[in-house]
Amino acid sequence: MAKLIFVYNANSGKMNAALDIAHKIISPGTYQCQLCQLTHSTLSERDEWKAFRQQSEHEFIFLHKDEFEQTYSEQFDYPVILQQANESELIIFLDATAIAQHSNSRSFINIITEKLSHL
Repeated sequence: MAKLIFVYNANSGKMNAALDIAHKIISPGTYQCQLCQLTHSTLSERDEWKAFRQQSEHEFIFLHKDEFEQTYSEQFDYPVILQQANESELIIFLDATAIAQHSNSRSFINIITEKLSHL
């Protein structure tokens, strides 16, 4: 079973969440977190993504970039999905460029499923 850490290109907190929602509504084309776009609609988690996540046998951890950097003391180009290989080793599973290639949840789920099948 793989452990994947999904790191959003957004900071945590209610104020940041409100600003993100406003940004998605006012100027969705300039919103800087494709991972957020693939997993969440403007106000909630996408149904297709939620079902995939809940049915997966793999462990998925979701963090905002500030939470990730506080916990792991590492930085990456965000958004990013990391595989935790062991207690101290993180391997890039999908980088920001690979995430940006997907325009919908189905395509995103398919690439994650395919990559997980090769682990």
